[in-house]
Amino acid sequence: MATLSTKPGQRFSLPEWHNNSQLISADAEHQRSASHQVRQEARALRNETNNKAKWDEQNNRTRLADRMTIVNRWKENLDKRLADLDAEIAALTKVKEMAERALQAKNLPLDVAIECLTFRESRRAIDVVRDAVEVELHKEVKMIEQTKKELQQRVSAAFEQLCLLQETHQQLSCDRRCKAEALELDRVCHSLNVNSPNISFKVNPTRIPNGTTTLDQWDQNNRCNKERAEAELKASTLLREATLVTIAQTNKDMEVQRVATEFALRKRIRDMEKAHDELKWQEQNTLEEIAEMEEDIQRLEKDLRRKMQDLKVAHTRLETRTYRSTVELCRDEVQDGLTDEVHQLEGSIRALQQKLAEAQ
Repeated sequence: MATLSTKPGQRFSLPEWHNNSQLISADAEHQRSASHQVRQEARALRNETNNKAKWDEQNNRTRLADRMTIVNRWKENLDKRLADLDAEIAALTKVKEMAERALQAKNLPLDVAIECLTFRESRRAIDVVRDAVEVELHKEVKMIEQTKKELQQRVSAAFEQLCLLQETHQQLSCDRRCKAEALELDRVCHSLNVNSPNISFKVNPTRIPNGTTTLDQWDQNNRCNKERAEAELKASTLLREATLVTIAQTNKDMEVQRVATEFALRKRIRDMEKAHDELKWQEQNTLEEIAEMEEDIQRLEKDLRRKMQDLKVAHTRLETRTYRSTVELCRDEVQDGLTDEVHQLEGSIRALQQKLAEAQ
């Protein structure tokens, strides 16, 4: 026969059971209240973090767009400066080549002037004179040498300026490449979103890479590049203008000196031709005078021979009359006449001989 078994252990009263049920209900209600509070706070936190994440992402997207605009503006500025540098390098190179050609062109006039001075050293005697031509030729040589020196200085300065322009161009080109790379990277970053396939967690993404510069340093570098480019462009422009002025001025000075030298040469040639014509005229007159003198000498010699014959006749007559005898040997008019004739002939002969000596 079955017997009633009793579960061992403590038995609770009904009030205790009701009290326990109330405690369980109160605890459940408290837990639900706490859970509700947590859920509400979680919803608020989720909304807050979503909004913050959204605004942070939007702000950073805006910052990226602004940054791309700034970088692109500087890149365009660099493009303009590089184009200006290319144009200035081409212009300065052209002017430098003009100066080199002008310098080369001075060699021929210098050689001509030196050759003229050398030729004029072949003059002889009284014609070796320091005239206006020699003065102008020396001035021309000195001017050409000074002109070549000035042009050489301009060529050297242009070469140095071209080196500076090339260096500046290289520096700006490097900066432009860096900005183009940075701009492309920022464009990639700007295009990223939560649906992009190539996003992932990175190791220590907030680290600061070595070589990172501050925004002030970045701005200062941009300003320095811009100011250097502007300074080199200005210096090159001034040098080009000064070189062109030097070329024009030296050409003008040389032309003025060339005209002065040619004028002195023409004047000297006219003087020489005039002197030459005068000498030819004097030579012709002298030759004519010599011919006449030779004729007169011949006449003098002929007259002298005639006078000698006349003197012989007079001497012979006087000598013959000395042979008269006695009283017939008298000093008569014939004797006096013959004596006077001898004296006169001797005087004439002496005069003719003296004049003949002068003529010869």
